[in-house]
Amino acid sequence: MASSKRAKNAAAPILGMRQLNRALLERQMLLRRSNISVLEAIQHLVAIQSQAPNPPYFALWTRLENFRQEQLSRLITERQVVRIALMRSTIHLVSARDGLELRPLLQPALEKGMFSTYGKMLQNVDLEAISEAGRALVEEQPRTFNELGNLLALEWPNVDPSALSAAIRTLVPLVQIPPRGVWGLSGQATHTSAEAWLGQSLANSPSLETMLLRYLGAFGPATIKDIQVWSGLSKLRETIEQLRPSLRTFSDEKGNELFDLPDAPLPPGDTIAPPRFLSEFDNMLLSYSDRSRILEEKYKPLVFTINGIIRSTFLIDGFVRGTWKIEQNNETAALIIQSFEKLSPADHDDLVEEGQKLLTFAAGSSLSHDIQFIALK
Repeated sequence: MASSKRAKNAAAPILGMRQLNRALLERQMLLRRSNISVLEAIQHLVAIQSQAPNPPYFALWTRLENFRQEQLSRLITERQVVRIALMRSTIHLVSARDGLELRPLLQPALEKGMFSTYGKMLQNVDLEAISEAGRALVEEQPRTFNELGNLLALEWPNVDPSALSAAIRTLVPLVQIPPRGVWGLSGQATHTSAEAWLGQSLANSPSLETMLLRYLGAFGPATIKDIQVWSGLSKLRETIEQLRPSLRTFSDEKGNELFDLPDAPLPPGDTIAPPRFLSEFDNMLLSYSDRSRILEEKYKPLVFTINGIIRSTFLIDGFVRGTWKIEQNNETAALIIQSFEKLSPADHDDLVEEGQKLLTFAAGSSLSHDIQFIALK
């Protein structure tokens, strides 16, 4: 099978691992920080993984020049960006425009996930009636999922409240509203409909082709399987084949066919890549079937935890080489860096320099800063 695949793609130029890595870093604004606006960056990235409130701030800090927390917080409170369930049925931070455009395209994947988890609980119930009742409740006032499920259970007492709230999350495009997602503030996730929050309807005829092209612009070159992993959608080959005349094709070193935009940048594999600190759940680790262009398979268990957390990582020479976390008390903010392999003195010093900037961003200058390196056990 592998040999026939290589033969099929023999005419396509071959891109090595480092070329794929540098293409990804360039398109993710990680070879150099960008001066584009925060909203433009979010739209370029299509969507930023956002299960937890703070990771998008670190994701933008490592990609943008002089990014400040209040820039994103303001976009959230002014309803220019929203936190909504999208790719792989997980919460993402997107522009308001993209929330309205992308949600209808990804609805099949959300429904598939709902029925996979709650299908038996939702058998023989009127999902349209549940959807209408749930929409009325969240548009009356924002609700937590627990509150929403319990209120719906008054009318559907034979259905588990968690299944009822999951049905509304799937069938109604819910957005998490502030203060959730605002830097420095806390609170339970409360929800209303995207239509009520943004004062607009979902897009009537969104373009799947446009969404796939935008993925390639931010993550390409990529295989069809990569695109399906990123989006959570299946059976995308027909759409990609329709786009083929307008795309470049390559082959990776394993013989897999890669698709790309015709004018997207492809830096040389020896392009210098500075150290970078990535946030928890960074999209680059979740947007490929084959993550080897950024993360070696042997390190995956050290980054992806059994309870679904994707740890904050750092890049050396463009590849994940360890994890990091910040611990704070009343006096000190400490950056704890755990390397997967021995660091060269130069890489150590570069991480310290970049780490000082990270601590200043995360904790300000009112606390003393400390950077600690710990060995992998």
